[in-house]
Amino acid sequence: MTPVVAGIDIGGTSVVFGLVDRSGNCLADGKIATSDFPEPHDFAAAMTDEIRKLLASRSDLSLTGIGIGAPNGNYYRGTVEYAPNLAWKGIIPLAEMFRERFHLPSALTNDANAAAIGEMLFGGAQGMKDFIVITLGTGVGSGIVSGGELVYGHDGFAGEIGHTIYDPNGRQCNCGRRGCLETYASATGVCRTARELLDRDSQPSELRGLSGSNLTAVAIAEAASRGDKIALEVFETTGQILGLKLADSVAYTSPEAIFLFGGLANSANLIFEPTYRWMEHYMLNIFKGKVKLLPSGLKQGNVAVLGAAALIWNELSKTSENAG
Repeated sequence: MTPVVAGIDIGGTSVVFGLVDRSGNCLADGKIATSDFPEPHDFAAAMTDEIRKLLASRSDLSLTGIGIGAPNGNYYRGTVEYAPNLAWKGIIPLAEMFRERFHLPSALTNDANAAAIGEMLFGGAQGMKDFIVITLGTGVGSGIVSGGELVYGHDGFAGEIGHTIYDPNGRQCNCGRRGCLETYASATGVCRTARELLDRDSQPSELRGLSGSNLTAVAIAEAASRGDKIALEVFETTGQILGLKLADSVAYTSPEAIFLFGGLANSANLIFEPTYRWMEHYMLNIFKGKVKLLPSGLKQGNVAVLGAAALIWNELSKTSENAG
């Protein structure tokens, strides 16, 4: 039988999951709505049923562990703690819930850390010892690998580059402070920048025909690709801010590469070119020209599942090495 792990990625809207082998192949997967489970115990029970259904459909697979990526996930404690975008309140011992149900090793961390481990095991960071993964989605997350090990810090919450401050008097962030990077460099931040530029600049733009939920990061990228000047300025502004904060991040760990991961990274050169140019502009001289800015090397479509699966494969590998 082929050993597999279950990778579970918990988002504010949906939960994606799958069975992943040691080579990073997702052999079966599924999706459920997060909002269907306002109680974490109900979620764990439903998720257990879903994983067992996948296993029943593939009798050639043997489950060896469960990896979970979640907002505000604490690796050391295996808990989800006060996640602002989830209905679950307080500290939820989610990894333990799955250990009790499957009697198998379970591990949990935040989604950006899971993405970094996924990049190291299955993606573009294979063979690298020092790199950073930046997730550009509804917010901005980061996973930092130094010396081949993910940096968790003393409390399990290291790597919050998205909540480093760009402007102390800037935009209100959901964390309660002002000017965090994620209020500028996330998909939602890009939309805020577009609205500000449209209010400030009277030149024609196809973005003026979009309002409310129609003004999305995807729509802005499409307009920019057609040469819309305001849309292009949105990406230039975003790249300058992101490049500045990445230059600061380089000074801490001297990474070989920084990977951009997530929806906003799919706008390709629209975000990569200005970000790299401004990162180099703000970089300390000793680091200039040394740090690559790369797209994720994970297979598109199930990247979140692969990240969560990589987490538990990494844990199982450590256990095997220690036993040896």
